[in-house]
Amino acid sequence: MTANLNIIGLTREVYKGLPTTLCAGCGHNSITNHLIKALYEYGIEPHMLAKMSGIGCSSKTPAYFVEQAHGFNGLHGRMPSAATGAKLANRELLVLGISGDGDTASIGLGQYCHMIRRNLDITYIVENNGCYGLTKGQFSATADVGSTQKGGKVNEYTTIDVCGLAIELGATFVARSFSGDGKQLVPLLQAAFSHTGTSILDVISPCVTFNDHEGSTKSYAYVKEHDVVLHTADYIAGGREVTVDYEPGTVRDVELEDGSHVLLRKLDADYDPTDGIAALRTIHETRAAGEFVTGLLYVDTRERDLCSRERLPTTPLAALGEEVLRIDRDEWQRLMQA
Repeated sequence: MTANLNIIGLTREVYKGLPTTLCAGCGHNSITNHLIKALYEYGIEPHMLAKMSGIGCSSKTPAYFVEQAHGFNGLHGRMPSAATGAKLANRELLVLGISGDGDTASIGLGQYCHMIRRNLDITYIVENNGCYGLTKGQFSATADVGSTQKGGKVNEYTTIDVCGLAIELGATFVARSFSGDGKQLVPLLQAAFSHTGTSILDVISPCVTFNDHEGSTKSYAYVKEHDVVLHTADYIAGGREVTVDYEPGTVRDVELEDGSHVLLRKLDADYDPTDGIAALRTIHETRAAGEFVTGLLYVDTRERDLCSRERLPTTPLAALGEEVLRIDRDEWQRLMQA
């Protein structure tokens, strides 16, 4: 990869979209910039990307990156259905869902749950600001108990933790990050792209207009002060196997086959992202302390995704000819007689 071209020979400009119409300083715009960087470095062909969304500030995001990709803006809370159809029709597509806390945890909660239990192969991003930005900042279902609105109203209702719920329902990749932490979010996005199955990324994204004040637990200042980082995430694309052996708490400089280098720090903490029960315990403990735990919370690479479970052909359905999709008259008659 040269300074201007990625691994498939495209410039970063290819991965940009229309100018944003969101508020200046919106956390969603930061997520868009991280998505552009992640997709550019990952090297996805634009025509192999399907951007899916519902309704809300977050669901405008697909217009702002990879303009040449496929895009579908569905009904409020119904994006998972459209995404399922797109993936079943062409399992070669990288399906990327952009949703919000209202679109996911309120009107779309049922579809969110069933998408996860089916293990649809999708990268699903929740741009989570804890409020309804399009309708003047009312609390959403992800607002924390005790957080306050701009006008002083206090939320008394239990929060829906989209990460905890995802792990309970069997999501095979669950992570949380912050829109202001591109160093962590970009490799998490790239890991999600490469994962086969449902990848949930809950990204805390401050609403600078309605929910970035003192008393809000989704404000920029609050998240920066209460962010508990599980580990330093990194993503390395597949190639020849690189093995290292070094002691916990030390750093190792590893040269990769393309001549680039990666610095590895072995953590003293023994957090295991393959332990779902430990992940849930971590989520509950940090939330009780008023903190946000970020990083890769849980991953399971053993489960089959929806397309594999349903034994769908690897050839996209749109590319199958009539001779494959339609039985002949004699076979139809035999079937009816049986």
